[in-house]
Amino acid sequence: MTYADAGVDIDEKSKAIGALVSKLKFRRTEGARSLDLPGQFTGIIDIGSSLLTLCTDGVGTKLLIAKQLEKWDTIGIDCVSMNTNDTICVGAEPIAFVDYMAVDVPDPETLSQIAIGLNKGCELSNCDLIGGEVAVLPELVREVDVSGSCLGMVEKDKLIDGSKVAPGDLIIGLPSTGLHSNGYTLARKILEKLEISLDEKIAGLNEPIGNVLLTPTEVYVRDVLKIVRKYDVHGMVNITGGGLRNFLRLKKGISTVITDPLPPNAIFNVLNKLGNVEPLEAYQTFNMGMGFSIIVPENCAAEVVKEFPGAKIVGEIRDGFGVSVPSLDLKYEKY
Repeated sequence: MTYADAGVDIDEKSKAIGALVSKLKFRRTEGARSLDLPGQFTGIIDIGSSLLTLCTDGVGTKLLIAKQLEKWDTIGIDCVSMNTNDTICVGAEPIAFVDYMAVDVPDPETLSQIAIGLNKGCELSNCDLIGGEVAVLPELVREVDVSGSCLGMVEKDKLIDGSKVAPGDLIIGLPSTGLHSNGYTLARKILEKLEISLDEKIAGLNEPIGNVLLTPTEVYVRDVLKIVRKYDVHGMVNITGGGLRNFLRLKKGISTVITDPLPPNAIFNVLNKLGNVEPLEAYQTFNMGMGFSIIVPENCAAEVVKEFPGAKIVGEIRDGFGVSVPSLDLKYEKY
């Protein structure tokens, strides 16, 4: 199976986003202004002495797993972490978060459980939740949707925009906790096609597959910011939707070569086997065990690896273009 088979064609999505962005021409001419840095995981606003960052993201169809299991207390962590992990990609510290929930029926118990996760996500990210919105839209939605936006801040001379990434730099992979919040449409369709219940315990997993799929997104904020403050970090990539294709956002004129990938979490091996998902598709749909990546000069890579449990050097930056995994004969040339 492919992501497109499940209903999400990432190439068509890219075309649609391109059509959207092509019409967004207006820019402020006075006062605080946004910086034009395409490919970044967060927007950047110049306010004079410092830079503000602003990004938005949601939980996606992982919410349907939460609904089926009637367990809502962790998906708030996903909502916060998907945003704060984007924020730190430029070296910014998350400082404030707002959430948005669209519901057909405002159920107090469900919203209370979601709030538990939002609060925990903010605690793990050291980020204040300063407000939000609950929209009751019975004629528009039939499920609960949860998303949010994060405000961050970074000093101008501390901005990490990928411009320093150069051939010879090494790529450090940080392990994921599982799917995080991407690829769930494909994961769910695989289970539906094979009529596998979420409470089934599949060979290779230590608990029912539904519980594994609800594992919260890893919050990299505190560890990554500690690394940024100690070492010369040239670039960072949050491995979310698009998988390894996200490395194409780093910088033009370089080639990202993953020579020694992190081992995939058990859930990826299970899903790929059940759905007969080819490696080319898997590595552009799922994070496949590497949820975040840091690019640093060779002379400090070994020390950086020691800062995060399970991290390792997974590859290097070379001259050329694209993202490749030679051991799996994979190459991606477009985001």
